[in-house]
Amino acid sequence: MEVKTSLLDNMIGVGDMVLIEPLSEDTFIENLRKRFDHNEIYTYIGSVVISMNPYKSLPIYTAEKVEEYRNRNFYELSPHIYALADEAYRSLRDQDKDQCILITGESGAGKTEASKFVMSYVAAVCGKGQEVNKVKEQLLQSNPVLEAFGNAKTVRNDNSSRFGKYMDVEFDFKGDPLGGVISNYLLEKSRVVKQPRGERNFHIFYQLLSGASDDTLKKLKLDRDFSKYNYLSLDSATVNGLDDAASFRTVRNAMQIVGFMEDEVQSVLELVAAVLKLGNLEFKPESRCNGFDESRIKDKNDLKEMCELLGIEQSVLERAFSYRTVEAKMEKVSTTLNVAQAYYARDALAKNLYSRLFSWLVNRINESIKAQTKSRKKVMGVLDIYGFEIFEDNSFEQFIINYCNEKLQQIFIELTLREEQEEYIREGIEWTNIEYFNNAIICDLIENNKNGILAMLDEECLRPGTVTDETFLDKLNTVCAEHQHFESRQSKNSKFLTDHSLPHNCFRIQHYAGKVLYRVEGFVDKNNDLLYRDLSQAMYKANQSLIKILFPEGNPAKVNLKRPPTAGFQFRASVGTLMKNLLTKNPNYIRCIKPNDKKAAHIFTDSLVCHQVRYLGLMENVRVRRAGYAFRQAYEPCLERYKMLCKQTWPHWKGPAREGVEVLLKNLQVPAEEFAYGRSKIFIRNPRTLFFLEEKRRQCLEDLATLIQKIYRGWKSRTHFLLLKKSQVVVAAWYRRFAQQKKYQNIRSSALVVQSFIRGWKARKLLRELKHKKRCEEAVTTISAYWHGTQARWELRRLKEEARNKHAVSVIWAAWLGTKVRREYRKFFRANAGKKIYDFTIQRIMQKYFMGLKKTMPSMSPVDKSWPARPYSFLDGTHHELRRVFHLWRCKKYRSQFTEEKKATYEEKLAASELFKDKKALYPSSVGQPFKGDYVEVTKNPKYQKLNSLVEDKVLLADVVSKINRANGKGAPRIFLLTKKSLVLADQKTGQVKASVPLLDLSSVSVSTQSDGFFALKLKEGSTSAAKGDFLLSSDRLIEIITKLHRIGAASADRNQINIDISDEFLVQFKQDKVCVKFIQGTPKNGNGVACKRKNNRLLEVSVPSP
Repeated sequence: MEVKTSLLDNMIGVGDMVLIEPLSEDTFIENLRKRFDHNEIYTYIGSVVISMNPYKSLPIYTAEKVEEYRNRNFYELSPHIYALADEAYRSLRDQDKDQCILITGESGAGKTEASKFVMSYVAAVCGKGQEVNKVKEQLLQSNPVLEAFGNAKTVRNDNSSRFGKYMDVEFDFKGDPLGGVISNYLLEKSRVVKQPRGERNFHIFYQLLSGASDDTLKKLKLDRDFSKYNYLSLDSATVNGLDDAASFRTVRNAMQIVGFMEDEVQSVLELVAAVLKLGNLEFKPESRCNGFDESRIKDKNDLKEMCELLGIEQSVLERAFSYRTVEAKMEKVSTTLNVAQAYYARDALAKNLYSRLFSWLVNRINESIKAQTKSRKKVMGVLDIYGFEIFEDNSFEQFIINYCNEKLQQIFIELTLREEQEEYIREGIEWTNIEYFNNAIICDLIENNKNGILAMLDEECLRPGTVTDETFLDKLNTVCAEHQHFESRQSKNSKFLTDHSLPHNCFRIQHYAGKVLYRVEGFVDKNNDLLYRDLSQAMYKANQSLIKILFPEGNPAKVNLKRPPTAGFQFRASVGTLMKNLLTKNPNYIRCIKPNDKKAAHIFTDSLVCHQVRYLGLMENVRVRRAGYAFRQAYEPCLERYKMLCKQTWPHWKGPAREGVEVLLKNLQVPAEEFAYGRSKIFIRNPRTLFFLEEKRRQCLEDLATLIQKIYRGWKSRTHFLLLKKSQVVVAAWYRRFAQQKKYQNIRSSALVVQSFIRGWKARKLLRELKHKKRCEEAVTTISAYWHGTQARWELRRLKEEARNKHAVSVIWAAWLGTKVRREYRKFFRANAGKKIYDFTIQRIMQKYFMGLKKTMPSMSPVDKSWPARPYSFLDGTHHELRRVFHLWRCKKYRSQFTEEKKATYEEKLAASELFKDKKALYPSSVGQPFKGDYVEVTKNPKYQKLNSLVEDKVLLADVVSKINRANGKGAPRIFLLTKKSLVLADQKTGQVKASVPLLDLSSVSVSTQSDGFFALKLKEGSTSAAKGDFLLSSDRLIEIITKLHRIGAASADRNQINIDISDEFLVQFKQDKVCVKFIQGTPKNGNGVACKRKNNRLLEVSVPSP
């Protein structure tokens, strides 16, 4: 049975700050400390989650935890970020309410990690499926890419987000993700050119230099040494716990998953390298005749390499750093840039190049993860934006960031109070208005269209004449002097005239989080964010397509003389759009707090946490929550939890849950002013009442536990007694059974002994009878045998005597016949003696000939043509026939030694001889070369494992050939693979397949009669492979390649034999054009090699050395 724990069970401290008693800042901080010391980093304020950064890994984000919080009530388990994510997801899926999760806090408080946990939880609990999993993976993998390009190490955080991110994740009606849209806000691009002490530039620069391969760095013209780049700070180049090399591999993999093409990734890396090169440009002054100084680049090597990366002419970019063109109506004025202006132009270009690249990355990710369907979608937004920042030196970036946090605090207060009020109205509870600090006055000070700081900054930037940061501060001192949240030493307010903590070139704003001192230096320039038009136009002239996309204003055909909107105006508009978007969704809050400034675990700094609690307004949030009713709960879980406190409701209440709660509270005599009945919930005003119920429940549970223990012990004793009784019966039954079995076995063994004795006596009696019978039979047999033997001997003697008589007669007759034959033979011999002597002589000569031939026999080599001389002329025919027979026999013996592989090789050599002998000048040199087939070891070389896996059939030939380019006649190395069904051309370096041609589409092969290695593979017209035309290739192993092609065609029954055309002039089809390839004899320019040269669009001429 599954055990469900409650928010109030086994809790360290108080899980919900609304229930803390007594409520004060000290008890609030102490409760956070107690929970933090026990690794309880999450605490509730009603439906708001407070998250403490533990600065270490905790085992609370496992798959088991995800299942534990899945489909659970928000207050059912201990506080966790998963509970808020589950509540938001179920509200979106089941109630069709768009959600947004607002994550706020200081830099280093853990906002980015919190957003990751929310996204990973939603991805884990939503639907499954191939397409859904792909969308989830792309949404999750967009984080590493944006972190690499938008995060950096700061003094407060090793992975600080230096941009604001808002992601809308879109779901279908089932709750499955369809895609998403990411919006970014104010990338801190000034970090590209300058970083404060102890901080780093953006991660991607260090990841690229640490993790890229040597080949990649060589292509990008980079070195691994950080100290060679001016834009990279060296005091914090390496960070403990950050593996830049591994992170780079993660980023490359993430970009591939999200959907970046390989050329896009290469373009992005080239732009990052160009920014590093740009920072190394240094300028020197050079006097001109008119008395003005002109800037010149000291060392042009970095400029040259950067221009090569971006595809820009060096002279164009060099002029853009030396001159500035100002256009006014129909006039153009060109002025020189001094050294300071040149450095400003360099840094402005670097910042714009990187920030526009970052915006392009966000848009490119949006293209990949956007929802493909146009049906109505549910939306969950996750806002991870920079926290409130107070540094020793605060500038325009901190002012904009803190303005954004003011707007978020305003919307937090409004939505929190609105949500509280809407719940009371929905439940029918009376609502009393709560007094709280409204920071709308601070937002108005900054964003007011007439007298706001941003409006005055824009007005100052657009004003003609001399505009400086000092004139902007003077304007602020004039307009905002009387504002209660604005402080300046030069304002009309006399109380700040002697405030030495307020420098003359600064102003101070009292934000909701505290007072922040801003230095006006750089406000005007950063708000203008100007990039000289000459640099934009120079960038647009780049050959790289991505640069043209990033700098559209550089197009000379679309020159716009309008001043671009300022950075402050753009940010104020985007923040306004964000606020409108958030107001349309149901909010869920995560307030992140960092426990210390040392980024260390187990350290809790009271003053730092107290400061964050104050400016986040958490105490106000608790008071607002407690002002009405501190605790509310649905009737069903309330009755289920406290039903044991009343006899009428215990153990089961039969009626409606509300009536059960009413009976329960009436029975406990809880004062009526301490609670109120809503439509679906019970509202408890004071936490003491809840603690009273919990104490009563604890006591009741102890009594119930005692009762349960008593009943359990009785049941256990009775069960034990019944078990002993049952065991005794079983033991007795088994014993009686054993005794009877023993008695039966004794009787049975006795009967077996008696039976064995009787059977033995009967067997012995039968044995004696059989032995007597056998002896009688043996005696009769012996007598009969002796009698038959006597008779046989008598018959034998008679037969021998008769045989001797017959033999004597035969001998006498044979002697008489012999005498008669000898007489006749003597008469015959005298008549034929000469012929007999001749035959005898010939026989002896032949015998001597064969014996001599045996001794002078030649070797067994088939190529040995020697043969002994014939001794007599009449043996001439026999001599030649024996020579032929012997040669055939030794050839057969030689062939019998061949393996199948060697036979196949000789058959290929024989086929090559039939095809090229006396036809191709290259053939004689190939005779002595064995046909190996696989010259690149495709199956063994790990470089070509992927290529080998793509080829289905066995590779018959693998070699490196040159593919001839029609445009210039030059060759490009390609791997040539030949199988029984197709031939494949692949890139030699990467192994990527460039072309695959089925042999069915191959009509003929053309070669020359010369000693070159050129051959043309001609494809059938109309086939799918003929779209790009024929292939003109060159190889030193031409004879082997064409022989194998010809043999494959001859051995296949389902296709025609491939024709071999040998001619010094043939046509090759390139796409729509036919080109003539002509071979001539001559001396090429490059020495004794073969050279191919394009003569015109219709002729390629190949020069072959004369033999």
